[in-house]
Amino acid sequence: MKTFRRELYFQTEKRRQLINITDQVAEAVKDSGVSEGLVLVNAMHITASVFINDDESGLHHDFEVWLERLAPEKPYSQYRHNGFEDNADAHLKRTVMGRETVVAISGGKLDLGPWEQIFYGEFDGKRRKRVLIKIIGE
Repeated sequence: MKTFRRELYFQTEKRRQLINITDQVAEAVKDSGVSEGLVLVNAMHITASVFINDDESGLHHDFEVWLERLAPEKPYSQYRHNGFEDNADAHLKRTVMGRETVVAISGGKLDLGPWEQIFYGEFDGKRRKRVLIKIIGE
């Protein structure tokens, strides 16, 4: 069995942002030489997420509005955690959107559905963060 590891780094200009990372993950799969296996894509920070969904701007807007209703950023005083930092909402948003995703590799390519894309979701940005890509297979 082969294993392969790569890290991606992000530093967003905005506090919250969605970034399509499908091409970068596909490139890692190609570089790994694995033709049948699995790829784990994992946000390595507790205020960021990796998830799969459609790459459509209306849906991205809907995520932003929905997440802000579930866990509004302000007022900061509504969260006990914000006595230490001002990012409690980002922790909650990450919990809802998920830490990682696993995708099958078939024929040396990501085995995604017709509209599926892989996203990095940043909820407390403006600082450097990383994503782990771990590939195993034959």
